[in-house]
Amino acid sequence: MARFRAHEHIRARDEFEAMYNGGRRISGRLMTLFIGANNKKNARLGIAATRKIGSAVVRNRAKRLAREVFRHHKPEAGLDVVVVARRELAHAPYTAVEAEFRALLERRSPSGPSRGVTTGRGRAVAD
Repeated sequence: MARFRAHEHIRARDEFEAMYNGGRRISGRLMTLFIGANNKKNARLGIAATRKIGSAVVRNRAKRLAREVFRHHKPEAGLDVVVVARRELAHAPYTAVEAEFRALLERRSPSGPSRGVTTGRGRAVAD
């Protein structure tokens, strides 16, 4: 059984900011992913769920869903993923969250992180 261990968490503010500034951003209906390389032997997950999403109960549900999907579908080692939850994420069924997470990971460029913003068709657009 796959577990979500402490060394797989991104918790430090500077690590989140590094992802926001240097990671590849890919947006979906339920979440936005920031994906970038790390120098670690495992993939790591960070979750951002602001008060705009809803109450603490709603934010915690969104975070639980993101953690569970990451736990079941961990990307390859050496990759950091930051999930920025949208309001719809907390109310979506697990299957929808899982499908979108996998689709967004597949849309990322294999050449590594870039600062480009993607269009709805997955093509990068310069900022």
